[in-house]
Amino acid sequence: MLYISTRGQTRPHNFSEAVEVGLATDGGLFLPEKLPSIADKLAGWEALSYPQLAAEFLTLFAPEIPNAEWHSLTRQAYSHFDSPDVAPLKKITDKTYVLELWHGPTLAFKDFALQLLGLLYKRQVKLKGKKLAVLGATSGDTGSAAIHGCMGQDGIQIFILYPNGRVAPLQERQMACTGAANVFAMPVPGTFDDAQRVVKECFGDQAFVSAVNLSAVNSINIARVLAQCVYYIWAWLKLPEEARATVEFVVPTGNFGNVMAGWLCQQMGLPCGGFRVATNQNDILHRFFSTGEYKQGDVNPSHAPSMDIQAASNFERYLYYMLGGDQRLVRETMVRMKSGDRVTLPHASSSFRSSRMDDETIPKVISQMWQDWQYVIDPHTACAFTDMAKDRVSVVLSTASPAKFPEVVQAATGSEPTHPSLELLKSKPLQTYPLEATSEAVKAFLRAHA
Repeated sequence: MLYISTRGQTRPHNFSEAVEVGLATDGGLFLPEKLPSIADKLAGWEALSYPQLAAEFLTLFAPEIPNAEWHSLTRQAYSHFDSPDVAPLKKITDKTYVLELWHGPTLAFKDFALQLLGLLYKRQVKLKGKKLAVLGATSGDTGSAAIHGCMGQDGIQIFILYPNGRVAPLQERQMACTGAANVFAMPVPGTFDDAQRVVKECFGDQAFVSAVNLSAVNSINIARVLAQCVYYIWAWLKLPEEARATVEFVVPTGNFGNVMAGWLCQQMGLPCGGFRVATNQNDILHRFFSTGEYKQGDVNPSHAPSMDIQAASNFERYLYYMLGGDQRLVRETMVRMKSGDRVTLPHASSSFRSSRMDDETIPKVISQMWQDWQYVIDPHTACAFTDMAKDRVSVVLSTASPAKFPEVVQAATGSEPTHPSLELLKSKPLQTYPLEATSEAVKAFLRAHA
């Protein structure tokens, strides 16, 4: 199994190489040269535990890692989750299920990929005998999950950029209160898109990448997307058999990586009905799926800050498939998107539809879910509860614990959601490293600290 760049100007990599570098040298994103089929494997996977399912699935994508080692890696990765199911599927009504993806160490779905990615980095450091500098940008949950996957690991330094004042206070505390010597939480002015732009510019400097042995931790890393595929298969296998073929997965997303993972499963033979992309008021993905036009707009702070994005990093992977694998056309289209042009794209897959929710509606939905079902959801998950399908079962991906957003949830339900790990953070001092949102500033910082 080899991995190619969406832009076609990087040599093919094996899985371990693609994971280590994260972003291709031509600025593109890695994808498997050919997707394997899982259709004939689903029945045999039904009795597996979550770590066992993850190991069997990931073995298909990295044959250079022995199956027994994959089982060891996934067993370690998911041993710190506080639910025996790892990703429990909760039935709300006959037509609505919630897949709870927030039982990991940082209480967000990013833990599914990043607990594993930290172990893969550790493996690479041990195999190659050289240190890694891990760099990423976050709109909230990626940073804390990445940090908790890498902190305290010998040979790994992790640097996370985030928009100053635009992540939830507890999200910031999860990044900046670890006390780990190899962790650098770096607030920058502007939006998540500004932070992500700086990260991509750093990876565009190949001399710098080589000098500090840089690796990408964002959802641009192919290991992130593949690890997230597993919980779609897991949820599908937990559904009643009569619901599986038509189920709609409803996915709160801003960076497109979460829903891209589900769509890839469908391309590999998971027989499901489709996906609804659920956005907040920063709704570039909803506008695209509604009109076929991709045009960046302004980013306005919202109750669901992890979705405050206008440059969806993983969209380039979907673009590759939409354009029939034409890497030259991908390169040209990405240049136009980056310049802010209005880009009209081929008709999107019929597997997708989309919705949006504004800030005024989010607390109302949280309140209604509590009143009707005594079920508490966070603001991102709330964005999924609109335009629900009437003729099929829906599985809503719940992306974060309500305890990470206590102000909004308390105002909506009348009680403050809490979690012991978050309560401990409230008394700890913040340790941050503020920088300007420029690649020059970030590169200088990494040279001094990597």
